[in-house]
Amino acid sequence: MTDSDTGYLTPVIDEDGAPFWSYAAQGQLRVQACASCGELRFPPRPCCPHCQSFDSTWRRMSGRGRIWSYVLPHPPLLPGYAEQAPYNAVVVELADAPHIRLVGNVVAAPDAPLNSVDPARLRIGASVRVAFTVAGGGFAVPRWLLER
Repeated sequence: MTDSDTGYLTPVIDEDGAPFWSYAAQGQLRVQACASCGELRFPPRPCCPHCQSFDSTWRRMSGRGRIWSYVLPHPPLLPGYAEQAPYNAVVVELADAPHIRLVGNVVAAPDAPLNSVDPARLRIGASVRVAFTVAGGGFAVPRWLLER
């Protein structure tokens, strides 16, 4: 879904993922965990793929990770994004849970434009930390800052 004011993609929140966005609004990065076996899972879903339990909790993460992959979209397909090209889209592997990967953008500051980091600074394996910003639709979304 896109926000009509910005042209940016906005999350579609379902029952399973709602806590992720609620914690994000509080500036916390949390991942769903099975309350029975303790395994972390993302994206959120109702049943644990390891033990089939329907009991879950949300575990706070450190917010640190590393760039697992990235791309510079050419050409950006949505007008809101085309205005900021070139920008990056990254896949970040969480330090606390290497099998959990989140998609986002590396930016110079939480509210900086998507093109605020020179693409030449991006490297697979680079350390990043999460920062949250309020995006279109009023949702707090995770973005990533390069660690020094």
